[in-house]
Amino acid sequence: LLLAAVGAGVAGDARQEAAVRALARRLLGPRAAAVSLSVEPALAAGGPDTYRLLSPPGAAVAVAVTGSSGVAAAAGLYRYLRDFCGCHVSWSGAQLRLPEPLPRLRDEIRVSAPGRYRYYQNACTQSYSYAWWDWERWEREIDWMALSGINLAPAFAGQEAVWQRVYRTLGLNQSEIDEYFTGPAFLAWNRMGNLRGWAGPLPPAWHLKQLYLQYRIVERMRSLGMTTVLPAFAGHVPQGVLRVFPHVNATRLGGWSHFDCTYSCIYLLDPEDPMFQVIGTLFLKELTKEFGTDHVYSADTFNEMTPLSSDPAYLSRVSNAVLKSMTGADPEAVWLMQGWLFQHQPDFWQPAQVRALLRGVPLGRMIVLDLFAESKPVYQWTESFYGQPFIWCMLHNFGGNHGLFGTVEAINRGPFAARRFPNST
Repeated sequence: LLLAAVGAGVAGDARQEAAVRALARRLLGPRAAAVSLSVEPALAAGGPDTYRLLSPPGAAVAVAVTGSSGVAAAAGLYRYLRDFCGCHVSWSGAQLRLPEPLPRLRDEIRVSAPGRYRYYQNACTQSYSYAWWDWERWEREIDWMALSGINLAPAFAGQEAVWQRVYRTLGLNQSEIDEYFTGPAFLAWNRMGNLRGWAGPLPPAWHLKQLYLQYRIVERMRSLGMTTVLPAFAGHVPQGVLRVFPHVNATRLGGWSHFDCTYSCIYLLDPEDPMFQVIGTLFLKELTKEFGTDHVYSADTFNEMTPLSSDPAYLSRVSNAVLKSMTGADPEAVWLMQGWLFQHQPDFWQPAQVRALLRGVPLGRMIVLDLFAESKPVYQWTESFYGQPFIWCMLHNFGGNHGLFGTVEAINRGPFAARRFPNST
């Protein structure tokens, strides 16, 4: 029931229809007039996204594509272009030499998505790949996402501008903020509590550009019927917070990767310290006031970082505090969390610790990303994440490095095995 509210902020039918038609014009130019595109939510009949393709007899259009959402209609369009026109759209370029005339379909084709969400990206991609993107590149990516049927994805740009506003409100000075933020290409690891200061500070022009980008990214994603995932507070704070609030209960985490405490060892608030809720809720209220919300939020407290204690009670308090800081700003909040930490540090994350972190949140208020499931699935040894919903993911590449290899059988079989798993979530 809680998950049913997710995505309630996405656009209405007419706006989604207009958005997918604009996508077709960007993709096909004048030839887009030969394709009819419409959005009819009733097509899904309350189930997952569905599209329908048919060639109306005697009509001027070659094919009519109807989707239950803008994303579904875009996916239907790409099915036609790929399977019947020999076209291809990828990260690296597009082949859109359309046949003349466009082929007509003999029979109606109707396809429903196998699941509710088709998720894309992870936190690191924001730095590996997106750090220097402008709107033109983002527009092309969001078009590709829609054509690929993606309906759930992070929208993380511009958050440092909001964080800076929050930190200044709390009493930190600019030098304390500048010492905390990393440079643009390392922000993913600043956001996850791994790094601080490295290659920083961020210039004011960066904040303005990222805010501008974020406005356009969330508007376009939502107009196509996608659910945007916004960032939330995971518990990490700049050292300046301890100056302003000297009695706050915060402890330094250890170093990360090959960085010493000059650039790592970030402070983590105790989950029961009142400032955890003050900061987390203040940030999310400010963020959603700026960008609206689809009620899904991302936070990773222990990404590649060993927690301060393996006590299950402590780990439950941390996850409970993270969700509470979200619901303090948005009562409908659902937490999307990377499951990477469990496979990355299996010696620490034994079943008792995993269960404690996951079950510190009511069932259904969290979605876990089983990020490396094509190689090292976590759901198999955690009883399907102890009842929390999860998404079977794969890591195509690390940092945009495309190797000439692939676990094809794991990809062919993995999602189906995950669905058949006992008590699968």
